[in-house]
Amino acid sequence: MSQLPDNSDRYEQVEAALRDEFAGVHPATTVTRCIQAAHYGAVEVTGHAYPGLVERIARKHLQVLATVQGS
Repeated sequence: MSQLPDNSDRYEQVEAALRDEFAGVHPATTVTRCIQAAHYGAVEVTGHAYPGLVERIARKHLQVLATVQGS
């Protein structure tokens, strides 16, 4: 994930965990895009993009997308 320079190893762990969690629900590219969007949003709002915060935001995005797809 070259677009997320801070804590890149931890972001890779977040991405792997969310890919596993949402396997069969979302393609890997969607997970990656949600993580990138969460990273950007966290930096814009708080000035930081801690991996734990990025993970929580991305998970919520993925859950909402899954709900919308199920409708």
